Amino acid sequence: MSMPAFVPLTFQRLSTVDQDTRANAFLEAMRSRRTVRDFSPEPVPFALIESAIRTAALAPSGANRQPWHFVVVANPEIKRRIREAAEEEERAFYDHRAPDEWLEALAPLGTDWHKPFLEVAPYLIAVFREDYGLAENEAGDEIKEKNYYVMESVGIACGFLLAALHLAGLATLTHTPSPMGFLSQILNRPKNEKPYLLIPVGFPAEGTRVPNIKKKELGEVMDLVA
Repeated sequence: MSMPAFVPLTFQRLSTVDQDTRANAFLEAMRSRRTVRDFSPEPVPFALIESAIRTAALAPSGANRQPWHFVVVANPEIKRRIREAAEEEERAFYDHRAPDEWLEALAPLGTDWHKPFLEVAPYLIAVFREDYGLAENEAGDEIKEKNYYVMESVGIACGFLLAALHLAGLATLTHTPSPMGFLSQILNRPKNEKPYLLIPVGFPAEGTRVPNIKKKELGEVMDLVA
């Protein structure tokens, strides 16, 4: 296997002041990001969705295999089918599958099996992980190509995506109905892809309220080993 060509790194060395300014500006921008469950049906420029996915696709990945695929759903009928399938799974979760301690943890957030946002939000971004690549050999036979650190890679890409959407002035929700196999069926995805995350995107509805939650302090999430 041939080695890839190497090119000079493009890197801007910032002054200490600029470093601090940029870091804190990003921190303050992300501090205002909240999960939204009440969306406006107001249209969103598709160019913003494209730009955010371009950003997500820049994320690092194991061996640069880029094991992700983003399916953007705007079709009302497809969104309705996704909502119906998701609510079926969520109803089973809340009524039968979830242990009591999990339901107790969710109670302050006010969630239940009803998921109207899956139809109201102008776009749904279904993120799929590619557990392996598909290619053809010289004989025309299908072969599998191993991907590496798939879960970690797709998780990083989703972080990029959520940040990009927020910085574009859009609201999001990370939705993970379990199981999510219905997304593969409804969206007709190939066998090497598995659903990873479903992200409704749009503007928040007027008067939207969110839970009064707190984030852990820095000392609770970081240790310095010097």
